[in-house]
Amino acid sequence: MKQASIRTPLGIATILGDENGIHEIKVDDSTEESSEIPEVLQSAILQLQQYFSGKRQSFDLQLNPKGTDFQKKVWEELRNIPYGATVSYLDLSRKLGDEKAIRAVASANGKNPLWIVVPCHRVIGSDGSLTGYAGGLHRKKWLLDLENPPLQQSLF
Repeated sequence: MKQASIRTPLGIATILGDENGIHEIKVDDSTEESSEIPEVLQSAILQLQQYFSGKRQSFDLQLNPKGTDFQKKVWEELRNIPYGATVSYLDLSRKLGDEKAIRAVASANGKNPLWIVVPCHRVIGSDGSLTGYAGGLHRKKWLLDLENPPLQQSLF
């Protein structure tokens, strides 16, 4: 398993993967970046940098997350949420065919190991509130604002 850490506007992102795909992308408040990037992770790092600079809206990476079949089904559905859009946990449950599974869907969403690439930050409460985010609600808000910046009001 190869690993690399890069600085992002939201902290240090650590990417883990191998020739079978990217297994995990996480962010934290550490300060240590990698001095060398393994070849197998270079595309993931480039695409994350493009996303943060506003030049990428979707990712084209081979993914290989560890999880249950149900979790993987939820994570795959998350990838269908368009850039700049949001859905509620209830909407997501309905798209997966069982609105009563909302708690299981929320739990799977919270265990998403592929920060940003599988856009769990695009899932909000039914009332529009920013609820639950493993990386912290301040990061969720920042990502949603990046993807859908507020309109600036003119003073004149």
